[in-house]
Amino acid sequence: MAIMDTPEKVDDVGALTRAATSGVPDAPKSSDGDSDDGKSDDKADNTTTARATGEDAIGAPQSPGGYTALYFPWIVMTDPVSGKKVTQPPSGHVAGVWARVDATRGVHKAPANEPIQGALDLVRRVSRGEQEVLNPAGVNCIRYFPGEGIRIWGARTKAPEASEYRYVNVRRLTNMIKESVADGTRWVVFEPNDHTLWKSIRRDIGAFLTNVWRDGALLGTSPQQAFFVKCDEETNPPEVRDTGQVVTLIGIAPVKPAEFVIFKLMQSADNTSETESAGA
Repeated sequence: MAIMDTPEKVDDVGALTRAATSGVPDAPKSSDGDSDDGKSDDKADNTTTARATGEDAIGAPQSPGGYTALYFPWIVMTDPVSGKKVTQPPSGHVAGVWARVDATRGVHKAPANEPIQGALDLVRRVSRGEQEVLNPAGVNCIRYFPGEGIRIWGARTKAPEASEYRYVNVRRLTNMIKESVADGTRWVVFEPNDHTLWKSIRRDIGAFLTNVWRDGALLGTSPQQAFFVKCDEETNPPEVRDTGQVVTLIGIAPVKPAEFVIFKLMQSADNTSETESAGA
């Protein structure tokens, strides 16, 4: 994945919701190198700045596969050499937060509502109203909260709103599972392509995904609700076996972040009710 920065100076935050005509294309569809123990080995931490081509369009283009994430605004920190305050694009710090969350919670945890260590201030303080405009457009805001400090307050990729990969943790969890399954089933190559092999594939992948489910990365009260692994005569008919292939279908139900928290307060005496919401 690619962690992208906006320009340092942004007068109109609405311009961030419109893609510039030149920018960073969708990253190659190669997976994260994340390991199952939660340590990050992202190919994602290639940080890039989305550059403006006009004042009315300084955002990043969409990434259909969700392989890019955009963060705003720049942060203020102390230069360790000069001791002076300097501004820095957030991508390097965001990459560090991703790695920290991987180590402490796992790749399935959205790297959001997390403090940015070393950040003193922001080039621009994003308001709640601006957040409500930017978040649906896939711009992850970094915000200051009194008593809590400076935190990442967004977990979106640049995938379309309806995409299954609109959240950073879902995209990265899928990448981790793909890489882990590929590495863990290398023994399959050149084995006899028959029922014994299919059963072994189902057993190994099922055991791995069960551990992923137990870690809280997959939705469901049982492994059967959280995932399925299909490798049998239906996925491997004679014409597939004749080409030297063994095909396995894997379905997963990733846990998505609680991006919007809704509180409903009701008074039964006079049937009045009030709804409060908080979140992204």
